[in-house]
Amino acid sequence: MPTWNSRFKKNLDERALRFSSSIEIDGKLFNEDIDGSVAHAKMLVKQKIISSAEGKKITSALERIKKEIAAGKLKYDWHKEDIHSFIEEELTNRIGETGKKLHTARSRNDQVALDERLYLKKEIKVLIRLSKNLQKQLLRKAEEHKETIIPGYTHMQRAQPVLFAHHLLAYISMLERDVERLQDCFKRSDKSPLGAAALSGSTLPIDRFFTANVLGMNGIVLNSLDAVSSRDLIIETISACSIIMMNLSRLSEELVLWSSREFSFAHFDDSFATGSSLMPQKKNPDIAELVRGKTGRVYGALVGILTVMKSLPLAYNRDMQEDKFHIIEAVETTKQCLEITADLLKHTDFERNRFVNELDGDILLSTELVDYLVRKKIPFREAHRLVGKVVVLALSRSKKLNEITLRDYKKISEAFEKDLFPLLKAEKSIKNKKSAGSTSPSEILRQLKFWKKNLRN
Repeated sequence: MPTWNSRFKKNLDERALRFSSSIEIDGKLFNEDIDGSVAHAKMLVKQKIISSAEGKKITSALERIKKEIAAGKLKYDWHKEDIHSFIEEELTNRIGETGKKLHTARSRNDQVALDERLYLKKEIKVLIRLSKNLQKQLLRKAEEHKETIIPGYTHMQRAQPVLFAHHLLAYISMLERDVERLQDCFKRSDKSPLGAAALSGSTLPIDRFFTANVLGMNGIVLNSLDAVSSRDLIIETISACSIIMMNLSRLSEELVLWSSREFSFAHFDDSFATGSSLMPQKKNPDIAELVRGKTGRVYGALVGILTVMKSLPLAYNRDMQEDKFHIIEAVETTKQCLEITADLLKHTDFERNRFVNELDGDILLSTELVDYLVRKKIPFREAHRLVGKVVVLALSRSKKLNEITLRDYKKISEAFEKDLFPLLKAEKSIKNKKSAGSTSPSEILRQLKFWKKNLRN
Protein backbone atom coordinates (compact mmCIF):
# COMPACT_ATOMS: atom_id res chain seq x y z
CA MET A 1 0.00 0.00 0.00
CA PRO A 2 1.47 3.42 -0.98
CA THR A 3 2.53 5.70 1.87
CA TRP A 4 0.17 8.44 0.65
CA ASN A 5 -3.20 6.65 0.33
CA SER A 6 -4.68 7.39 3.78
CA ARG A 7 -7.71 9.17 2.31
CA PHE A 8 -8.25 6.83 -0.64
CA LYS A 9 -10.96 4.16 -0.80
CA LYS A 10 -9.30 2.29 -3.68
CA ASN A 11 -5.77 1.17 -4.35
CA LEU A 12 -3.99 2.63 -7.35
CA ASP A 13 -4.71 0.73 -10.55
CA GLU A 14 -1.94 -1.78 -11.30
CA ARG A 15 -1.19 -0.18 -14.67
CA ALA A 16 -1.18 3.32 -13.16
CA LEU A 17 1.19 2.13 -10.42
CA ARG A 18 3.53 0.57 -12.94
CA PHE A 19 3.44 3.74 -15.02
CA SER A 20 4.22 5.95 -12.03
CA SER A 21 6.86 3.73 -10.43
CA SER A 22 10.36 5.21 -10.47
CA ILE A 23 12.25 2.70 -8.37
CA GLU A 24 14.20 1.34 -11.33
CA ILE A 25 15.80 4.78 -11.66
CA ASP A 26 15.78 6.31 -8.18
CA GLY A 27 16.82 2.95 -6.69
CA LYS A 28 20.34 4.02 -7.64
CA LEU A 29 20.09 6.68 -4.94
CA PHE A 30 19.60 4.22 -2.06
CA ASN A 31 22.85 5.25 -0.36
CA GLU A 32 21.88 8.92 -0.42
CA ASP A 33 18.33 8.15 0.71
CA ILE A 34 19.49 6.14 3.71
CA ASP A 35 22.18 8.67 4.64
CA GLY A 36 19.52 11.37 4.66
CA SER A 37 17.19 9.24 6.75
CA VAL A 38 19.91 8.49 9.30
CA ALA A 39 20.67 12.20 9.64
CA HIS A 40 16.95 12.98 9.97
CA ALA A 41 16.56 10.35 12.70
CA LYS A 42 19.50 11.80 14.64
CA MET A 43 17.90 15.23 14.44
CA LEU A 44 14.57 13.88 15.69
CA VAL A 45 16.40 12.38 18.69
CA LYS A 46 18.29 15.61 19.38
CA GLN A 47 15.05 17.57 19.33
CA LYS A 48 13.36 14.98 21.58
CA ILE A 49 10.72 14.28 18.94
CA ILE A 50 11.60 10.58 19.20
CA SER A 51 13.53 8.81 21.97
CA SER A 52 17.20 7.93 21.85
CA ALA A 53 16.32 4.23 21.87
CA GLU A 54 13.98 4.70 18.94
CA GLY A 55 16.64 6.63 17.06
CA LYS A 56 19.23 3.89 17.55
CA LYS A 57 16.73 1.25 16.47
CA ILE A 58 15.96 3.19 13.29
CA THR A 59 19.54 4.01 12.35
CA SER A 60 20.92 0.53 12.96
CA ALA A 61 18.13 -1.02 10.87
CA LEU A 62 18.74 1.50 8.09
CA GLU A 63 22.45 0.66 8.02
CA ARG A 64 21.62 -3.04 7.71
CA ILE A 65 19.22 -2.31 4.87
CA LYS A 66 21.91 -0.29 3.10
CA LYS A 67 24.43 -3.14 3.33
CA GLU A 68 21.91 -5.67 2.08
CA ILE A 69 20.92 -3.53 -0.92
CA ALA A 70 24.59 -2.93 -1.76
CA ALA A 71 25.33 -6.66 -1.52
CA GLY A 72 22.35 -7.52 -3.72
CA LYS A 73 20.63 -9.44 -0.94
CA LEU A 74 17.68 -7.07 -0.80
CA LYS A 75 15.92 -6.64 -4.15
CA TYR A 76 13.66 -3.81 -5.22
CA ASP A 77 9.97 -4.33 -5.80
CA TRP A 78 8.42 -1.92 -8.29
CA HIS A 79 5.10 -2.19 -6.45
CA LYS A 80 6.72 0.01 -3.76
CA GLU A 81 6.63 2.94 -6.20
CA ASP A 82 9.99 4.55 -5.34
CA ILE A 83 13.14 3.97 -3.32
CA HIS A 84 11.90 6.16 -0.45
CA SER A 85 8.72 4.13 0.03
CA PHE A 86 10.58 0.84 -0.42
CA ILE A 87 13.13 1.63 2.30
CA GLU A 88 10.54 3.01 4.70
CA GLU A 89 8.30 -0.03 4.31
CA GLU A 90 11.25 -2.39 4.70
CA LEU A 91 12.26 -0.50 7.84
CA THR A 92 8.75 -0.76 9.31
CA ASN A 93 8.56 -4.45 8.50
CA ARG A 94 11.75 -4.99 10.47
CA ILE A 95 11.28 -2.79 13.55
CA GLY A 96 7.50 -2.29 13.67
CA GLU A 97 5.76 0.90 14.79
CA THR A 98 9.04 2.70 15.50
CA GLY A 99 9.80 2.64 11.77
CA LYS A 100 6.68 4.68 11.13
CA LYS A 101 8.13 7.56 13.15
CA LEU A 102 11.04 8.17 10.76
CA HIS A 103 8.98 10.26 8.36
CA THR A 104 7.97 12.74 11.09
CA ALA A 105 8.40 16.36 9.88
CA ARG A 106 9.51 15.14 6.47
CA SER A 107 7.95 14.81 3.02
CA ARG A 108 9.10 12.84 0.02
CA ASN A 109 9.47 16.26 -1.57
CA ASP A 110 12.36 17.40 0.61
CA GLN A 111 13.59 13.82 0.90
CA VAL A 112 14.12 13.41 -2.86
CA ALA A 113 15.57 16.92 -3.14
CA LEU A 114 18.15 15.95 -0.53
CA ASP A 115 18.92 12.63 -2.22
CA GLU A 116 19.61 14.44 -5.47
CA ARG A 117 21.89 17.00 -3.85
CA LEU A 118 23.87 14.27 -2.08
CA TYR A 119 24.10 12.40 -5.38
CA LEU A 120 25.32 15.53 -7.15
CA LYS A 121 27.97 16.16 -4.51
CA LYS A 122 29.30 12.62 -4.86
CA GLU A 123 29.20 12.45 -8.66
CA ILE A 124 30.58 15.94 -9.24
CA LYS A 125 33.68 14.90 -7.30
CA VAL A 126 34.04 11.89 -9.60
CA LEU A 127 33.56 14.05 -12.72
CA ILE A 128 36.24 16.46 -11.49
CA ARG A 129 38.65 13.60 -10.80
CA LEU A 130 38.10 12.07 -14.24
CA SER A 131 38.44 15.47 -15.94
CA LYS A 132 41.75 16.05 -14.20
CA ASN A 133 42.89 12.55 -15.13
CA LEU A 134 42.22 13.36 -18.79
CA GLN A 135 44.08 16.64 -18.39
CA LYS A 136 47.07 14.73 -17.03
CA GLN A 137 47.00 12.33 -19.97
CA LEU A 138 46.86 15.26 -22.39
CA LEU A 139 49.77 16.83 -20.51
CA ARG A 140 51.84 13.66 -20.84
CA LYS A 141 51.24 13.66 -24.58
CA ALA A 142 52.04 17.37 -24.79
CA GLU A 143 55.37 16.82 -23.03
CA GLU A 144 56.16 14.03 -25.50
CA HIS A 145 55.39 16.32 -28.44
CA LYS A 146 56.74 19.71 -27.41
CA GLU A 147 58.84 19.74 -30.61
CA THR A 148 56.34 18.08 -32.97
CA ILE A 149 55.09 20.51 -35.62
CA ILE A 150 51.63 20.24 -37.15
CA PRO A 151 49.52 22.54 -39.32
CA GLY A 152 47.01 24.59 -37.37
CA TYR A 153 43.61 25.00 -38.99
CA THR A 154 40.81 27.49 -39.28
CA HIS A 155 37.71 26.58 -41.31
CA MET A 156 39.44 23.17 -41.71
CA GLN A 157 41.95 24.91 -43.99
CA ARG A 158 45.63 25.12 -43.16
CA ALA A 159 46.28 28.37 -41.32
CA GLN A 160 49.66 28.51 -39.53
CA PRO A 161 52.11 25.97 -38.12
CA VAL A 162 51.87 25.18 -34.42
CA LEU A 163 53.48 22.78 -32.02
CA PHE A 164 51.34 19.73 -31.34
CA ALA A 165 51.87 20.37 -27.63
CA HIS A 166 50.19 23.74 -28.13
CA HIS A 167 47.16 22.02 -29.64
CA LEU A 168 46.90 19.55 -26.77
CA LEU A 169 47.37 22.29 -24.17
CA ALA A 170 44.31 24.02 -25.60
CA TYR A 171 42.21 21.01 -24.56
CA ILE A 172 43.74 21.10 -21.08
CA SER A 173 42.64 24.72 -20.76
CA MET A 174 39.14 23.86 -21.97
CA LEU A 175 38.86 21.04 -19.45
CA GLU A 176 40.05 23.35 -16.69
CA ARG A 177 37.02 25.56 -17.29
CA ASP A 178 34.89 22.41 -17.21
CA VAL A 179 36.37 21.63 -13.79
CA GLU A 180 35.64 25.17 -12.60
CA ARG A 181 32.02 24.85 -13.72
CA LEU A 182 31.71 21.57 -11.83
CA GLN A 183 33.22 23.15 -8.73
CA ASP A 184 30.62 25.90 -8.93
CA CYS A 185 27.88 23.28 -9.24
CA PHE A 186 29.28 21.52 -6.18
CA LYS A 187 29.11 24.68 -4.05
CA ARG A 188 25.46 25.24 -4.90
CA SER A 189 24.61 21.56 -4.35
CA ASP A 190 26.10 21.66 -0.87
CA LYS A 191 22.97 23.03 0.83
CA SER A 192 20.40 20.87 2.60
CA PRO A 193 16.71 21.09 1.65
CA LEU A 194 15.71 18.63 4.37
CA GLY A 195 13.15 20.09 6.76
CA ALA A 196 11.37 22.05 4.05
CA ALA A 197 8.80 19.23 4.21
CA ALA A 198 6.19 19.32 1.44
CA LEU A 199 6.59 23.04 0.74
CA SER A 200 6.01 25.20 3.83
CA GLY A 201 8.19 23.75 6.57
CA SER A 202 7.06 22.05 9.78
CA THR A 203 5.25 23.01 12.99
CA LEU A 204 7.48 20.60 14.90
CA PRO A 205 10.69 21.91 16.53
CA ILE A 206 13.11 20.48 13.98
CA ASP A 207 16.70 21.69 13.54
CA ARG A 208 17.52 21.92 9.85
CA PHE A 209 21.04 23.21 10.49
CA PHE A 210 21.86 20.20 12.66
CA THR A 211 20.76 17.81 9.89
CA ALA A 212 22.84 19.69 7.34
CA ASN A 213 25.85 19.49 9.63
CA VAL A 214 25.43 15.73 10.15
CA LEU A 215 25.36 15.30 6.37
CA GLY A 216 28.49 17.42 5.94
CA MET A 217 26.61 20.07 4.01
CA ASN A 218 27.43 23.75 4.04
CA GLY A 219 24.13 25.12 5.38
CA ILE A 220 20.52 24.87 4.23
CA VAL A 221 18.34 26.04 1.37
CA LEU A 222 16.72 28.98 3.12
CA ASN A 223 13.34 29.09 1.39
CA SER A 224 11.26 25.94 1.86
CA LEU A 225 9.37 26.44 -1.41
CA ASP A 226 12.59 26.83 -3.33
CA ALA A 227 14.07 23.82 -1.56
CA VAL A 228 11.51 21.37 -2.96
CA SER A 229 10.48 22.96 -6.26
CA SER A 230 13.80 23.88 -7.90
CA ARG A 231 15.91 21.64 -10.10
CA ASP A 232 18.31 24.24 -11.45
CA LEU A 233 21.22 22.38 -9.84
CA ILE A 234 20.42 19.35 -11.95
CA ILE A 235 20.07 21.53 -15.04
CA GLU A 236 23.36 23.26 -14.23
CA THR A 237 25.22 19.98 -13.73
CA ILE A 238 23.85 18.47 -16.94
CA SER A 239 24.81 21.69 -18.70
CA ALA A 240 28.36 21.35 -17.38
CA CYS A 241 28.36 17.72 -18.57
CA SER A 242 27.13 18.87 -21.99
CA ILE A 243 30.05 21.27 -22.34
CA ILE A 244 32.48 18.54 -21.28
CA MET A 245 30.97 16.24 -23.89
CA MET A 246 31.19 18.96 -26.52
CA ASN A 247 34.91 19.29 -25.80
CA LEU A 248 35.38 15.51 -25.87
CA SER A 249 33.45 15.33 -29.13
CA ARG A 250 35.71 17.94 -30.73
CA LEU A 251 38.80 16.03 -29.62
CA SER A 252 37.24 12.79 -30.87
CA GLU A 253 36.53 14.34 -34.25
CA GLU A 254 40.16 15.37 -34.56
CA LEU A 255 41.36 11.91 -33.55
CA VAL A 256 39.12 10.42 -36.26
CA LEU A 257 40.55 12.80 -38.85
CA TRP A 258 44.15 12.35 -37.73
CA SER A 259 43.81 8.56 -37.91
CA SER A 260 42.68 8.66 -41.55
CA ARG A 261 45.15 7.70 -44.25
CA GLU A 262 44.93 11.22 -45.62
CA PHE A 263 46.35 12.62 -42.37
CA SER A 264 48.38 9.56 -41.27
CA PHE A 265 49.14 11.34 -38.00
CA ALA A 266 47.38 9.38 -35.21
CA HIS A 267 47.84 5.62 -34.83
CA PHE A 268 45.52 3.81 -32.42
CA ASP A 269 46.63 0.72 -30.61
CA ASP A 270 44.85 -2.38 -31.90
CA SER A 271 43.17 -2.74 -28.52
CA PHE A 272 41.36 0.58 -29.10
CA ALA A 273 40.26 0.07 -32.70
CA THR A 274 37.93 -2.26 -34.59
CA GLY A 275 37.81 -3.85 -38.02
CA SER A 276 35.21 -4.46 -40.70
CA SER A 277 33.11 -7.58 -41.15
CA LEU A 278 33.58 -7.20 -44.92
CA MET A 279 36.79 -5.24 -45.62
CA PRO A 280 39.87 -6.88 -44.08
CA GLN A 281 42.08 -3.81 -44.37
CA LYS A 282 39.96 -1.60 -42.14
CA LYS A 283 41.07 -0.20 -38.78
CA ASN A 284 38.22 1.93 -37.53
CA PRO A 285 38.33 4.66 -34.83
CA ASP A 286 35.16 3.37 -33.17
CA ILE A 287 35.99 4.53 -29.63
CA ALA A 288 36.42 8.15 -30.71
CA GLU A 289 33.29 7.88 -32.86
CA LEU A 290 31.26 6.52 -29.96
CA VAL A 291 32.37 9.35 -27.66
CA ARG A 292 31.35 11.76 -30.40
CA GLY A 293 28.01 9.97 -30.74
CA LYS A 294 27.26 9.71 -27.03
CA THR A 295 27.43 13.50 -26.80
CA GLY A 296 23.87 13.41 -28.13
CA ARG A 297 22.71 11.51 -25.05
CA VAL A 298 23.90 14.24 -22.74
CA TYR A 299 22.50 17.00 -24.93
CA GLY A 300 19.22 15.09 -24.92
CA ALA A 301 19.26 14.93 -21.13
CA LEU A 302 19.73 18.71 -20.96
CA VAL A 303 16.87 19.41 -23.35
CA GLY A 304 14.77 16.81 -21.51
CA ILE A 305 15.12 18.35 -18.05
CA LEU A 306 14.67 21.89 -19.37
CA THR A 307 11.45 20.77 -21.03
CA VAL A 308 10.23 19.07 -17.84
CA MET A 309 10.77 22.21 -15.78
CA LYS A 310 9.82 24.93 -18.25
CA SER A 311 6.23 25.53 -17.12
CA LEU A 312 5.89 23.97 -13.68
CA PRO A 313 4.25 26.10 -10.99
CA LEU A 314 5.64 26.01 -7.46
CA ALA A 315 6.06 23.75 -5.59
CA TYR A 316 6.51 20.04 -6.33
CA ASN A 317 4.89 18.43 -9.38
CA ARG A 318 5.12 14.76 -10.34
CA ASP A 319 6.71 15.74 -13.65
CA MET A 320 9.87 16.30 -11.61
CA GLN A 321 10.18 12.56 -11.05
CA GLU A 322 11.68 12.44 -14.56
CA ASP A 323 14.67 14.52 -13.46
CA LYS A 324 16.55 11.52 -12.08
CA PHE A 325 16.55 9.77 -15.43
CA HIS A 326 18.16 12.79 -17.08
CA ILE A 327 20.82 13.50 -14.44
CA ILE A 328 21.87 9.86 -14.12
CA GLU A 329 22.02 9.47 -17.91
CA ALA A 330 24.15 12.61 -18.26
CA VAL A 331 26.51 11.86 -15.38
CA GLU A 332 27.07 8.19 -16.24
CA THR A 333 27.66 8.92 -19.93
CA THR A 334 30.06 11.76 -19.20
CA LYS A 335 32.02 9.68 -16.69
CA GLN A 336 32.39 6.82 -19.17
CA CYS A 337 33.50 9.14 -21.96
CA LEU A 338 36.06 11.00 -19.82
CA GLU A 339 37.55 7.70 -18.72
CA ILE A 340 37.68 6.03 -22.13
CA THR A 341 39.08 9.14 -23.84
CA ALA A 342 42.00 9.20 -21.40
CA ASP A 343 42.62 5.50 -22.10
CA LEU A 344 42.36 6.04 -25.85
CA LEU A 345 44.93 8.85 -25.75
CA LYS A 346 47.26 6.71 -23.68
CA HIS A 347 47.13 4.04 -26.38
CA THR A 348 47.55 6.42 -29.34
CA ASP A 349 50.84 7.27 -31.02
CA PHE A 350 51.34 10.43 -33.03
CA GLU A 351 53.75 10.64 -35.96
CA ARG A 352 56.44 13.12 -34.90
CA ASN A 353 57.84 13.80 -38.38
CA ARG A 354 54.60 13.69 -40.34
CA PHE A 355 54.62 17.36 -41.37
CA VAL A 356 58.28 18.36 -40.99
CA ASN A 357 59.25 18.71 -44.65
CA GLU A 358 55.76 19.24 -46.00
CA LEU A 359 55.18 22.54 -44.19
CA ASP A 360 58.43 24.32 -45.07
CA GLY A 361 57.63 26.86 -47.77
CA ASP A 362 53.91 26.01 -47.66
CA ILE A 363 51.44 28.84 -48.20
CA LEU A 364 50.40 28.51 -44.54
CA LEU A 365 53.55 30.58 -43.90
CA SER A 366 52.06 33.54 -45.78
CA THR A 367 51.45 35.45 -42.54
CA GLU A 368 55.21 35.36 -41.94
CA LEU A 369 55.62 37.39 -45.11
CA VAL A 370 52.94 39.85 -44.03
CA ASP A 371 54.72 40.41 -40.69
CA TYR A 372 58.01 40.68 -42.60
CA LEU A 373 56.64 43.58 -44.63
CA VAL A 374 55.07 45.17 -41.53
CA ARG A 375 58.52 45.20 -39.91
CA LYS A 376 59.63 47.14 -43.00
CA LYS A 377 57.02 49.80 -42.11
CA ILE A 378 54.52 48.81 -44.79
CA PRO A 379 50.94 49.22 -43.47
CA PHE A 380 49.36 45.91 -42.54
CA ARG A 381 46.51 46.12 -45.06
CA GLU A 382 48.96 46.86 -47.88
CA ALA A 383 51.25 44.06 -46.73
CA HIS A 384 48.27 41.70 -46.68
CA ARG A 385 47.38 42.70 -50.26
CA LEU A 386 50.93 42.23 -51.53
CA VAL A 387 51.34 38.79 -49.95
CA GLY A 388 47.98 37.82 -51.41
CA LYS A 389 49.55 38.39 -54.84
CA VAL A 390 52.47 36.17 -53.84
CA VAL A 391 50.03 33.40 -52.89
CA VAL A 392 48.19 33.71 -56.22
CA LEU A 393 51.52 33.47 -58.05
CA ALA A 394 52.61 30.41 -56.05
CA LEU A 395 49.32 28.60 -56.66
CA SER A 396 49.29 29.43 -60.37
CA ARG A 397 52.77 27.90 -60.74
CA SER A 398 52.17 25.01 -58.31
CA LYS A 399 55.15 26.17 -56.29
CA LYS A 400 55.87 26.68 -52.62
CA LEU A 401 56.64 30.14 -51.28
CA ASN A 402 60.33 29.28 -50.97
CA GLU A 403 60.41 28.15 -54.62
CA ILE A 404 59.47 31.58 -55.98
CA THR A 405 62.52 33.58 -57.07
CA LEU A 406 63.55 36.82 -55.41
CA ARG A 407 63.09 38.52 -58.79
CA ASP A 408 59.41 37.50 -58.80
CA TYR A 409 59.03 38.69 -55.23
CA LYS A 410 60.49 42.07 -56.17
CA LYS A 411 58.06 42.39 -59.06
CA ILE A 412 55.34 42.41 -56.43
CA SER A 413 57.19 44.69 -53.99
CA GLU A 414 60.71 46.10 -53.84
CA ALA A 415 60.51 45.69 -50.06
CA PHE A 416 61.18 41.95 -50.43
CA GLU A 417 64.82 41.00 -49.91
CA LYS A 418 66.64 37.67 -49.77
CA ASP A 419 66.30 37.68 -45.98
CA LEU A 420 62.67 36.57 -46.46
CA PHE A 421 63.64 32.99 -47.33
CA PRO A 422 64.86 31.89 -43.88
CA LEU A 423 61.43 32.88 -42.56
CA LEU A 424 59.71 30.31 -44.77
CA LYS A 425 60.35 27.39 -42.48
CA ALA A 426 57.71 26.04 -40.10
CA GLU A 427 60.17 25.76 -37.22
CA LYS A 428 61.30 29.35 -37.71
CA SER A 429 57.71 30.57 -37.80
CA ILE A 430 57.02 28.90 -34.49
CA LYS A 431 60.22 30.15 -32.83
CA ASN A 432 59.51 33.71 -33.95
CA LYS A 433 56.23 33.93 -32.05
CA LYS A 434 56.53 36.39 -29.18
CA SER A 435 53.09 36.86 -27.61
CA ALA A 436 52.09 35.30 -24.29
CA GLY A 437 50.23 32.03 -24.70
CA SER A 438 51.53 31.53 -28.23
CA THR A 439 52.94 28.40 -29.83
CA SER A 440 56.58 29.45 -29.37
CA PRO A 441 58.80 26.83 -27.67
CA SER A 442 59.46 29.12 -24.70
CA GLU A 443 55.74 29.70 -24.17
CA ILE A 444 55.00 26.00 -24.51
CA LEU A 445 57.59 25.19 -21.86
CA ARG A 446 56.04 27.84 -19.61
CA GLN A 447 52.56 26.36 -20.11
CA LEU A 448 53.81 22.82 -19.54
CA LYS A 449 55.44 23.93 -16.30
CA PHE A 450 52.25 25.70 -15.23
CA TRP A 451 50.00 22.69 -15.84
CA LYS A 452 52.46 20.23 -14.37
CA LYS A 453 52.34 22.22 -11.15
CA ASN A 454 48.56 22.75 -11.18
CA LEU A 455 47.69 19.14 -11.98
CA ARG A 456 50.11 17.66 -9.45
CA ASN A 457 47.37 16.65 -7.03
